Amino acid sequence: MSNVIIKTHNLTRRFGELTAVDNLNLEVYSGEIFGLVGPDGAGKTTTLRLLCGLLDPTEGEAWVDGHHVVKETEKVKDRIGYMAQRFGLYTDLTVNENMFFYADLFGIADAERKERMSGLLKMTRMEPFRKRRAGQLSGGMKQKLALMCTLLHHPKILFLDEPTTGVDPVSRRDFWIILHQLVKEGVTIFITTTYMDEAERCNRVGFIRRGRMIHCNPPDAMKMQIEELCYEIQCPDRRTAKGFLQNQDGVMSVEPFGSALHLFLSPAVTSALILEDAVNKKGLGPAVFKQIEPSLEDIFIAMSRKAV
Repeated sequence: MSNVIIKTHNLTRRFGELTAVDNLNLEVYSGEIFGLVGPDGAGKTTTLRLLCGLLDPTEGEAWVDGHHVVKETEKVKDRIGYMAQRFGLYTDLTVNENMFFYADLFGIADAERKERMSGLLKMTRMEPFRKRRAGQLSGGMKQKLALMCTLLHHPKILFLDEPTTGVDPVSRRDFWIILHQLVKEGVTIFITTTYMDEAERCNRVGFIRRGRMIHCNPPDAMKMQIEELCYEIQCPDRRTAKGFLQNQDGVMSVEPFGSALHLFLSPAVTSALILEDAVNKKGLGPAVFKQIEPSLEDIFIAMSRKAV
């Protein structure tokens, strides 16, 4: 997994005074699943649209499979599949009819389309529903149908914009099983997601905020490289304790996590003993601090606070 298949150089896109993507420098390798994560409005969708040739950059350049996305847009589009956030298929057409329609758009010959459709229906376990109208499918089935239509022309690179948002957990799991199967077949996947459990499944993850890449690494490396320490805090009044702790020196972030709080602190400035003592003296105890390995969600929240 060493060949660069997606590359950007100072890629920038402005909408008036808003800079949606800000000097983005990125390399994605052939055969990997690359996840782009960040808060709403961070620039994830704009980045995908720039890479797919759907938007022109204000500044900078990008290449996909060796082709310049502005100068060789048609060559780029021949090599990619793009699945937008919103379901873009025809709800009054059946699964089969939608696939035939997109096969016509891609100019796929009859013999090839039947073989390709059969394989995709089998892979996604959608064969029993091929005569059902798209509008009558569940959210997960709609996403599978959209994915099948995107894959009809054998794209080398698949761009997916938050494909599982609003989809139930079982369907999300099934969707990821399909993605990993596609990677085994040689497809490179570039996905944006708001789900941190999905980010954990990527080979590498880029965290974008206000159009800028803050961090980019494999998930495990992100956990190892963060300098701050993460603690789980148990205390009677989480809400008041949170308000108190977030104003203490050396606290980078403190957020609710289940029945506890998760806190990041800078060991050069403070310690768990100092903060625990301060909480108890404030009358918010008994508070118990326990050092833990941060989840990817913890890390992204902490990075967001650090980048402010």
